[in-house]
Amino acid sequence: VADLEREIQSQKEHRLMYRKRMKRTQDYLRYCLQIAQENGFLHLIINNKDDKQEGVLYSNIVTTTAIINQAKLNGWYIDPNEIELQEKLGQGSTVDIYKGTWHGLDVAVKCLNPDYFQTLNGNGVSFFAQELNTLSRQRHPFVLHLMGVCIEPPKHGWVVTELLGMTLKEWLHGLGKRRKERMVPLPPIEERLARALEIAQAINCHPYVRVADFGHARFLNEEEMALTVETGTHVYMAPDVIKCEPYDEKCDVYSFSIILNEIMTGEYPYIETDYTPTRIAMEVVEGKLRPTLPKDDGQLKGLIDLICLSWNGGAYNRPSFTTITCNLRTIQNSFLETV
Repeated sequence: VADLEREIQSQKEHRLMYRKRMKRTQDYLRYCLQIAQENGFLHLIINNKDDKQEGVLYSNIVTTTAIINQAKLNGWYIDPNEIELQEKLGQGSTVDIYKGTWHGLDVAVKCLNPDYFQTLNGNGVSFFAQELNTLSRQRHPFVLHLMGVCIEPPKHGWVVTELLGMTLKEWLHGLGKRRKERMVPLPPIEERLARALEIAQAINCHPYVRVADFGHARFLNEEEMALTVETGTHVYMAPDVIKCEPYDEKCDVYSFSIILNEIMTGEYPYIETDYTPTRIAMEVVEGKLRPTLPKDDGQLKGLIDLICLSWNGGAYNRPSFTTITCNLRTIQNSFLETV
């Protein structure tokens, strides 16, 4: 009976969330159609389905050709026959990750599922190109280095990168499935602070934390805002993203604060609750829910204040990553002085 009641409550929460989301989406679509009409290209949006499919197909061909030409021009086009795939390292909803060998180097090979290129209304190729564009333009010690790509959609859509060690999740929580109880010792606080500082500097300790997956990320111009519905994982997602509002890099500050708190407590966000992802999202938006903070032993007040400020419900109240980096470095130095 209790399980049935929880399921009924979960369904009610889902319906409420979907109604709110549909209302925001409808309002935004009306706004987009109004702008299209005012600028004289509404007819391009309301063309028939066949025209749209032909347009997507042509766009995908052009996009694929452009990717290949860019890859060859910049020296990161790789023939699939040069890659020797070995054991599978991981699996996602749209990709499989393999360890591989390329010209004697150990590499990680991100293989997109063939069906991916038919998803997203046929725009899978465009999104693949978008991620490659983002990754190829990165020049940062804490960002994964692109070795090359194999491009023959849908047969091959491989991103070849340097092979990293363990993930942040494996380092903090150990291998295996998520559990409520910790199964591995919590790393020393000095190491946890170092990891947090590395993450902040990416978006001085070895090995470095690396940003390894950009998904559908793109570059924003100065002062530009984005509007991408529910981009990210619910428990790390900022209220402004959940509400489908325009957002900027301050949504990443919020997500970082959830990760920072997870690193310091050693606990998954909201692991102490039995809430569904939908209920978590609703409570976060209403300002009623945040992860449990680390216990303040007298040394963590500055860190706790930084976490709370960074996950503030108002994006304008959250600090910049420059401020976060400076504060974390100060906190880290104070801990090192007491060791």
